[in-house]
Amino acid sequence: MRQERFVERHQAEWRDFELWLEKRSVSARDARRHRREWTGIADDELPARHRRLCQQLALARRRGYSAVVTDRLQQLMQRGHSVLYRTKPVHWRRAVEFLLAGFPRLVRAEARCMLAAALLFVVPLVTIFVAIQIKPDLAAGLFDAQSLANFEQMYDPAGKGDLGRTNEDDLQMFAHYIGNNVGIGFQTFASGLLAGLGTVFVLIFNGIMIGGVAGHLQAVGHGDPFWRFVAGHSAPELTAIVISGGAGLRLGLSLIAPGQRRRIDSLIHGGRRGAKICIGVFAMLVFAAFVEAFWSSISSVPAPIKYAVGAVLWLLVFAWLLRGGRNAIHRDDEDAA
Repeated sequence: MRQERFVERHQAEWRDFELWLEKRSVSARDARRHRREWTGIADDELPARHRRLCQQLALARRRGYSAVVTDRLQQLMQRGHSVLYRTKPVHWRRAVEFLLAGFPRLVRAEARCMLAAALLFVVPLVTIFVAIQIKPDLAAGLFDAQSLANFEQMYDPAGKGDLGRTNEDDLQMFAHYIGNNVGIGFQTFASGLLAGLGTVFVLIFNGIMIGGVAGHLQAVGHGDPFWRFVAGHSAPELTAIVISGGAGLRLGLSLIAPGQRRRIDSLIHGGRRGAKICIGVFAMLVFAAFVEAFWSSISSVPAPIKYAVGAVLWLLVFAWLLRGGRNAIHRDDEDAA
């Protein structure tokens, strides 16, 4: 085909493609606002038009058409590629949508791993707590004498300071709690790379430690200040640790039981899902640190109010994880994988 006939045959679609790039690709917000007024190429037709343009460019080069034609097609192809494959900007609405809907869906998709993690964490916690009530000396086998004395001092019913707090201010403790909580969450997830055994150990260990502290304080008569302190932030914090554990167990299963995928592909897939879950876990732990720093340590708030706030937070956390995103459109392809 002669160059003149080739250009004449495809000139109109090149102009339509160029017009779309000029009018629709600059601002997604403006494109959505004026979508009903637009009469050119439909947005969902652009990928097919771009593929056709690439074919025409290859054909023009093979036939030795002039640089005027090939350069124009090259520029259009590159501009179209930049629009089709550009990274979507992180938008606060997408972040909120993920936290409210996408994250709960990911957690529910790994329900078995989450249940296993909950048992590995809660059973040792409850067991050691009950055991110390029966035999208080067991606490001395878990903690040294100085640590036990520090626990008792922080939650002394006769103390006049803030609950669970030394002399640090709220902002300093907020930063400390974030570092401590996020560190535990990341360790729980990342240790799943050890075929899941690392996550199992971390969950059991943390369950024993938390149950040991609670059991000892309850046994020596310091239970009321302790429960008033943990009532507020326990829901997001403990739930986040369990979810981190579930993500770590899934990571371990991806390594030892890849299914029909190659082991490396299974590990990458599990790692991506786990990383997305950890984003939600991070948000939960930051919120827990905020509550712990600015609410939990206030000793002047009556116990009924502390317990009521704690109960509301537990209900909200469970409602969010169980119901969040059930009526939303799945935008993450991996959710269905």
